[in-house]
Amino acid sequence: MPIGIIINSLAIFIGGIVGGNIGHILPNRIKTEMNLILGVASMTMGVYAIAPMKNMPAVIFSVVVGTALGLVFRLGNKMNQGALWMQKPIAKLFSGEQTTLSQEDFLNQLVTIIVLFCASGTGIYGSLDLGMTGDSSVLIAKSILDFFTAMIFAAQLGYVVSVIAIPQFMIFFLLFLGAKMIFPLTTPAMILDFKACGGVLMLATGFRIIQVKMFPVADMIPAMILAMPFSWVWVNWIMPLL
Repeated sequence: MPIGIIINSLAIFIGGIVGGNIGHILPNRIKTEMNLILGVASMTMGVYAIAPMKNMPAVIFSVVVGTALGLVFRLGNKMNQGALWMQKPIAKLFSGEQTTLSQEDFLNQLVTIIVLFCASGTGIYGSLDLGMTGDSSVLIAKSILDFFTAMIFAAQLGYVVSVIAIPQFMIFFLLFLGAKMIFPLTTPAMILDFKACGGVLMLATGFRIIQVKMFPVADMIPAMILAMPFSWVWVNWIMPLL
């Protein structure tokens, strides 16, 4: 049973519901200051994931090439369209729900948390690890942060945050099912480089949360697909030539 994935998705769903209900009574100062804390927490998780990296050139190359592919295929724009599509039925369901954010700020924040919840290196690695070993500890730890993150963001964005639990569960469950096929093809170095690549995305996500720099995080997602193959190529083909 994917217990860790279920707990993580429930944390987001419940956090989104709680935040949507109390958002109108929370002072703006608390929302703003807590966003800063959540941003720092995301960056801390990113730095923690990057630190054990084994092959820096492979990770950097993955980030650069993956982001370039994301920009070429306009992945960020497609995620914006998906975020808008996801918001429309929620707006009809909760017709009285209002937000003080502009559409641009709303989309920026929504895409940020979709990436944070659905495409973080910690979540993807945790799902793979759960599928192979049955260890839910990584995902349970992530659930604690995700609950409070969903609650604070839902205080600004509304109940749409809770719906992110659905695509997140689907993505992580598919990774859980595919873990037995993926893990035998990996090495410890490839796993660490993969986590480091996810850490770069979480670091960029943290900067988005605190609104210091709006990195194209959605466009950076293909980097995670390239991280393991590039790590293997670096170790087996490039390093022997150096």
